[in-house]
Amino acid sequence: MNSASDIIRRIFGDQADSLGSEIAEETTRYQALHMVTFPKPTATRRIAVANQKGGVGKTTTTVNLAAALAESGARVLVLDMDPQGNASTALGAKHTSGEPSIYDVIEGRTTIREAIQQCPSFDHMDVVPASIDLSGAELEIADLSNRTDLLKRALDEYLQSCDEPYDYVFVDCPPSLGLLVINAMCAVTEVLIPIQAEYYALEGLGQLINTIGLVQDNYNPVLLVSTMLVTMFDKRTILSRQVYDEVKNHYPNIVLDTTIPRSVKISEAPSFQQTVIAYDPHGMGAIAYGEAALEIARRSPAVLATLEAKRGEH
Repeated sequence: MNSASDIIRRIFGDQADSLGSEIAEETTRYQALHMVTFPKPTATRRIAVANQKGGVGKTTTTVNLAAALAESGARVLVLDMDPQGNASTALGAKHTSGEPSIYDVIEGRTTIREAIQQCPSFDHMDVVPASIDLSGAELEIADLSNRTDLLKRALDEYLQSCDEPYDYVFVDCPPSLGLLVINAMCAVTEVLIPIQAEYYALEGLGQLINTIGLVQDNYNPVLLVSTMLVTMFDKRTILSRQVYDEVKNHYPNIVLDTTIPRSVKISEAPSFQQTVIAYDPHGMGAIAYGEAALEIARRSPAVLATLEAKRGEH
């Protein structure tokens, strides 16, 4: 009778040892992650996931961190502020044109309570979807005197009237630095920046940090860049490690130790209207997002203390 390792070695030859170690690592990390209790924050954490560069895994990061935290028992709300509506798709929310959406909330026609939907995959997660209608919102609100805090007012009103408080609110921003992103940054207290493990990803980071600085100076003085997450990390390449080391060197206190690998399953999941947490829970992509979510949860006391100190200064 051949053992499993003999069969793997016969099929994969010299690659068997590396394959076996990968499978073992995956199993070990999965078990370790699901034996841990995720701490809940003592106050609602409002987090905008932003990067004006497209293709860095921003929406993927939003929905999978939210899903991992919801799976751990946290109560999570996701606001989709991207007209493409990809976060809404991944979370299984209806978002055809004409459905109540974040567009109607910003325009003042609908409240968040009226537009909210429950994510079918997770009992503890709600979503306010985005439709293509949102693409015209920036022009429509450009002349309003309160154009930067439309989302903040709607979110404040909803959170204050909730029967049960949320642990986390995630806002998925479009890949731009326009009014929709500024609305998101005015409505939250934290920014999470996903950074692709490629050289060009570093070029736009300074511009994004400058924009966040302008929002802090003019609209939201307590806004904090609390987290950076390196995505599409390929441990086989020197470049990925160099990008990670460079970002970690510049922002040592906010870059997560966890990196998100390139994964076919992560890319496939939205086509089934699911996060990778629901679609492939034992895979390395889901495990990595779970570990990143755990890091974020464990950092809550330090982040909330920093925010409280910033409020005291203003």
